[in-house]
Amino acid sequence: MTLVTLGPAGTFSHELAARLYGDDVLLLPTIRKIMKRVAEGGADGLVPIENSEAGGVGETLQGLQQFDVYITAEAYLPVRHHLAARGDPARLRVIYTHPQTHEQCSDFLERLGVEVVHTSSNAASALSMQKHEHAGAIVSQMAADLYGLPIVCRDVQNSAQNVTRFIRISSTPRNDAGCSKCSILIDPAVDRVGLLYDLLSVFARRRINLTRIESRPSRRGIGSYVFFLDFELVEDWKDAHEELSRMTSMKELGCYGRLEVPE
Repeated sequence: MTLVTLGPAGTFSHELAARLYGDDVLLLPTIRKIMKRVAEGGADGLVPIENSEAGGVGETLQGLQQFDVYITAEAYLPVRHHLAARGDPARLRVIYTHPQTHEQCSDFLERLGVEVVHTSSNAASALSMQKHEHAGAIVSQMAADLYGLPIVCRDVQNSAQNVTRFIRISSTPRNDAGCSKCSILIDPAVDRVGLLYDLLSVFARRRINLTRIESRPSRRGIGSYVFFLDFELVEDWKDAHEELSRMTSMKELGCYGRLEVPE
């Protein structure tokens, strides 16, 4: 089975995929293209879904909403960001960085006071900085090594506990054996008083622990939202599923376990 993840070479997605599955991975330029490839069958995907500093990854959440894919595993990667530059950091005129990386390194970049240009990935930042003499990039150690970039400032992320959560996605769901968590997407048909309370009470009455809830625009207009929920897998979760399905529109995103990441 082919594994597809976010390229070019040197992204954190590529680093995690290499640790988990070796070098036999296919790199695609966007998360949307990964989602589309997985939905068509014949490949699994590995994409970031949230970061401890910057929150949910919008392109992944949108893809889960749009494409027929399922989460089959999750993995956590400690993320360290470094400033790469070929000269004195004080002479930099522009720094290239991915938008999520910008959020994760906002304190450092604000102190530096240099123009920031967003790119599609950390690896793309590494490639972009090489086109200009007084440019730098926020990159991973892997990207710096791959592209021969000198690191002038290490660990520029806001938090020393910076972690990104990734999900493995497939065109078919896995069975519940060995799973510890499930994810669903709720799309309320109506907006009424107490709606969110009623939805969450389905879990509270059964003492099902919600590990994450995030609202996203439904794209039907301002004030209309969908909700992504992760919860711990328990015996009577299917009862909760049935009650929710009577109350609102719901999409199952899959049940899964956690992958251990080799050092």
